[in-house]
Amino acid sequence: MNKIEFILYVADQQRSRNFYQSLFKKEPILDVPGMTEFQLSEKCILGLMPDTGIAKILGDKVPHPASGNGIPRCELYLYTDDIEFDFRNALHSGARLISPINDRDWGDRVCYFSDPDGHIIAFAEKIIHSKVDLTISE
Repeated sequence: MNKIEFILYVADQQRSRNFYQSLFKKEPILDVPGMTEFQLSEKCILGLMPDTGIAKILGDKVPHPASGNGIPRCELYLYTDDIEFDFRNALHSGARLISPINDRDWGDRVCYFSDPDGHIIAFAEKIIHSKVDLTISE
């Protein structure tokens, strides 16, 4: 795979576009009726597609995506260089706080939010443990 795109199904494309633009502090690389895309890294894109748009493609093969709005259906786990900044920015952007910054037993400091559709967003950074020099000097 040479590029990865994750697509979130959203109730209101414009509302979600504005939310993620504020959260990521960047303009979308694509913003047309039916799809908004944000370049998260060189090879990773986050797409926002309206529930009604994907429902046309899926037909009656699965439940309508809107039936899951507000129910956590995925998690964006984003490593950051400044978790305190991203925590404050998420609050300022209108994200709903789920869990403040805490050290987790898997070795990350993480905080959790939800977006307007209930998708979970986690900002994380690795916990740095100082190494103790155990060499014996003669």
